Amino acid sequence: MTANRGPLADSEWRLIEEEARDGPMQMALDEIAAETAAAGGPRTVRVYRWSPSTLSLGYGQDPDTVDWTHCDTEGVSVTRRQTGGGGIYHDTDGDVSYSITAPKSELPGDLMDAYHLLCEPVLDAFERLGIDADYVDEPVPEIWRPACYLRKLHPAHDIVASGRKISGNAQYRRRDAVVQHGSLTYSALATEHLDVFSGHDVPAEQFSERVVGVDELTDATRGEMVTAVEESLSTWTDAHVGTWTDEELERARTRVEEKYGNDEWVRRRPDERS
Repeated sequence: MTANRGPLADSEWRLIEEEARDGPMQMALDEIAAETAAAGGPRTVRVYRWSPSTLSLGYGQDPDTVDWTHCDTEGVSVTRRQTGGGGIYHDTDGDVSYSITAPKSELPGDLMDAYHLLCEPVLDAFERLGIDADYVDEPVPEIWRPACYLRKLHPAHDIVASGRKISGNAQYRRRDAVVQHGSLTYSALATEHLDVFSGHDVPAEQFSERVVGVDELTDATRGEMVTAVEESLSTWTDAHVGTWTDEELERARTRVEEKYGNDEWVRRRPDERS
């Protein structure tokens, strides 16, 4: 993996440097970025921090898998992603997240090809940190399905280091745009991750055998990791540092009210989703 410009770098890209926002707003901004790209505006790469710590549910995940009392007591926000899969606990300090948003016409139609294209800067970021990371060689059996990091590992989008998962990545395709977002683990925090879920008997030790954080593999600080991810995304897309427009932020706030911060929408059961 190299830090060269990627095949999408001839388009107009902006880099939104790491912002700390709550989970509903982060998910709304990914959706708004897709609309901006589809409308002919800049494509967006960004790095973001979840504040407060957040459990993001997969789009079709059963809300009964959440320990709502624990999340409320511990101040863990709960939102829902547009992507599928299981829930992910995004710790404010332990998680570094990113997204890449571009018009659908500029990306491969094959899902595997699209994943491997858009994960290039993710793998490069780990290389910048001195970590030997790559896609898992072959599927690995699931431990507990409701938790994303304990699901079956898939060679298309699950990245491992030292034999353990260090990054999960997911895509959703709108009519005219594609969003890929992912979680890179700085600190695995097994107990905190498991405690947001109900109905499991997975011990922390088993979680730790499946998941690894950057802080276990290098002496890099979280800030240094963020810089590595931002530099990799920026180089790969030849992006300029940008900001959200006031209009985008207003639309995102409306989207939070309608969906990502709307308790009824977040807690809606899978059989009630269209």
